[in-house]
Formats: sequence, C-alpha cells, structure tokens
Amino acid sequence: MAVILDGKLTSQKVREEIKKEVDLIKEGVRRPGLAVIIVGDDPASHVYVRNKKKGCEEVGFVSREYALPENTSEEELISLVKTLNSDEEIDGILVQLPLPRHLDDKKVIEAIDPSKDVDAFSYHNVGRITVGDYDFLPCTPAGVMELLSNYNIDVAGKNAVVIGRSNIVGKPQALLLLQANATVTVAHSRTQNLKEVTRQADILVVAIGKAKFVTADMVKEGAVVIDVGMDRDENGKLCGDVDFESVKEKASYITPVPGGVGPMTITELLKNTLTAYKRHINEK
Repeated sequence: MAVILDGKLTSQKVREEIKKEVDLIKEGVRRPGLAVIIVGDDPASHVYVRNKKKGCEEVGFVSREYALPENTSEEELISLVKTLNSDEEIDGILVQLPLPRHLDDKKVIEAIDPSKDVDAFSYHNVGRITVGDYDFLPCTPAGVMELLSNYNIDVAGKNAVVIGRSNIVGKPQALLLLQANATVTVAHSRTQNLKEVTRQADILVVAIGKAKFVTADMVKEGAVVIDVGMDRDENGKLCGDVDFESVKEKASYITPVPGGVGPMTITELLKNTLTAYKRHINEK
C-alpha cells in the first residue's frame, strides 16, 4: 500500500514559512502584492481566483482582483497589464487562463513584466528555466518537486517518465526533473508502446487530462506516482488521470486527487510572489 503524498499538509507547512517571513516585515513597509486578472464567467476559473485570494489573505499578502467582462478587448486587457507593470504596490501579475477565444494568450502573457510574471509563462522566464538560471518556476511543476522533497524522495539517478507535454506542466516538469538529475522521458499521445515506457518509471508524473487513464498494469512495482490531473469520473466525482484505487496497491508513494498536487500549485504561486517582492524591495 502506497504512502499518500499529502499536498494539503505540505502546502500548509510552506505557507506557514511564508507567513513567518511576511510577519517579520517592519511596520510601515508595504506587504507583498498580487494582482489577479480574470476575464469572463468561467466557473472553474472563478473558483481558482477565489482560492488564490484566500491564499494571499492567509499569508498576509495584499490581493487585488480585476474581474473583466467577457467582451473585454485585447487592447483593454493589455492596457491593464501595463498599468499593473508600473504599480509599485504589485509584485506579481497573474492572468487567469483560459482567456475567451478572441484574446491571444501569448500576447497578453508577453505584456507582463518578466519580474512580475509569477506564473513563469513568459518566453523570458521559460528561457531562464531551460538553462537553470531562474527567479520563478511554473507553479504546478514546482509544487510536484516540493512534494517530492518534503517526503525525502531522491530524484537523482532515477528513471522519470512524464506523460504530457504541455507548456504549463509537462515540458517544465521534465526540465525540473532533469535539473534534479533524473533520467527523463516525456511520453505523449504519439508515444508507441506507452505501457512499456511507463513500466520503466521509478517516478511517474501524469498530466494528460484523461480520467483514470493510468492503471496498475502501467506502473512499475514500488514507483512514485504523481497525478496532476483534475477530471470527473463517470459519476461526476472529482478524480485524477490515475486510477488511484488500483495503483495505490502497487506504488510506493502516490498523490490523491483532490488533496495532492492541487494545493501545492497556489502555494508555489505565493512563493513566487514573495520572491518577486524581495527583489523589488532590494532594487529600491
């Protein structure tokens, strides 16, 4: 039976450390500030934004939310981003994705000052991550690495397989595992003999958005299994990309859904915002 990698507990520990640092900020000195922009009425996006606001309040950050109507133009959105770029009270700017179809995600993200890009999605920050010289890491992959570290799971020399190659999770996750000295394989929809590939994994990270896709016969005995998915099963119940009930009998460690990687994502966003704050304060 696998040990559960508890994202809620790990997240709480990290947030307590962040709050301790914020509590030490002298009276009269501003607190870290995060601005979150949301366009339209996507229910899931609004839940994420509420959770981010709650996280900010928990650690003592200033949180600003900009809720824009669905028909907001690209020019209006980029104008707001540029205003926040020059706002000295704001250290991090996050534009909640996905945006409505008429808006270009890349253009909007590229408008964010790289020193305030706490999602680490801009070309500037992605490039820095690629060469291992970065200020911020994408929040979900960073959360995975934090979980592994918290449970003293040594990545060095291990065979790691990442299923999924998105720019938000799969690719940066592979890079972070590589930087931690794992031997990394990235599998995806065109990978042949996928089951043979995943069975070689000492560490298996699954981020493909298919409910219960990874089953026990795809997992090596004693593997560490990280489920980044957030799906609904046939009964509408929240689940991940891994068939948790069967795989937990075979894995040595496994993340649950919910309560695994999810809580870590917002916590890493808070860490990135604190990093940005320190840089901005030191530059003055």
